[in-house]
Amino acid sequence: MPAADVILPVRSARSWALLPAFLVCLAAPAFFVVRIPWVGWLLLAAGLAGAFWLSRGDAAAQPAAAEPSASTGAISIRPPSLVRDLSLVALGMLIVSAIPLKAELDNWAMVRFSLVLGGAVAVPYLISRFVFRDHATRFPWRGGGRWTSFQWGWLVLVLVLGWLILPFYFITSGVYLNWPVVDTPEMIARLFVGVGAVGIWDELFFICTVFALLRRHFPDWQANLLQMVVFVSFLWELGYQAWGPLLTIPFALLQAFIFMKTRSLAYVVTVHLLFDAVVFLVLVHAHNPGALDGLFLV
Repeated sequence: MPAADVILPVRSARSWALLPAFLVCLAAPAFFVVRIPWVGWLLLAAGLAGAFWLSRGDAAAQPAAAEPSASTGAISIRPPSLVRDLSLVALGMLIVSAIPLKAELDNWAMVRFSLVLGGAVAVPYLISRFVFRDHATRFPWRGGGRWTSFQWGWLVLVLVLGWLILPFYFITSGVYLNWPVVDTPEMIARLFVGVGAVGIWDELFFICTVFALLRRHFPDWQANLLQMVVFVSFLWELGYQAWGPLLTIPFALLQAFIFMKTRSLAYVVTVHLLFDAVVFLVLVHAHNPGALDGLFLV
């Protein structure tokens, strides 16, 4: 007997579900850009309430999970729950918003960042896996197989673009002052660890959590735009201000696009860490005039 066809849910570009998702993601600028927490809470509540209201009608219209059609024998898969997935995104943002994100390098700040940012990834993952049991968030380290020559070439281009753009951005805009002065070997080492750790976390949260959850409901380009709002808002409070969004917006969009194409967390983390290596060197250069003058053009 031939296996039944599986009818997967369609991710429509025109869906009322986009409104509650947008409200949830719009909470990120409230938390991290204008820094008015109660506005963020209201946006999250409105988004989740809207998703719940929409789910009431969807529940009646959708077939049960893996329910065979009486006429064709095809199996229809119930769409994932918008309420559940948006609640995981909202929970992650609430955890991150619990602390100020100003870059600091003292012991307590590094512990605080580790606990809160780690929790923002771990808690949605654990709830998805052990409470909802739908494995919505995953971390495919080498999902795309071997890297192609184009992928290796992109890594080189990332270094070149970072070398050309980042010194001009950080120094001429003065945003390097958003990071602590690093003028001792200990502080430089702390900066190196902090920049790299946050870079890895960015991919675990914004790509493997926020973007992955949104992709279950919306076309990739819409999910990408939504996660970009959250990604760029976080980077703004972290210190990428002034005209920083002109850099962070395309970076956020490209990282999600690269993840879609490569299906490899290892690759997007490598791209991010190469970029952050240049950020680290630029910050050392900016805070220590004359130390790395021969390395950069600015």
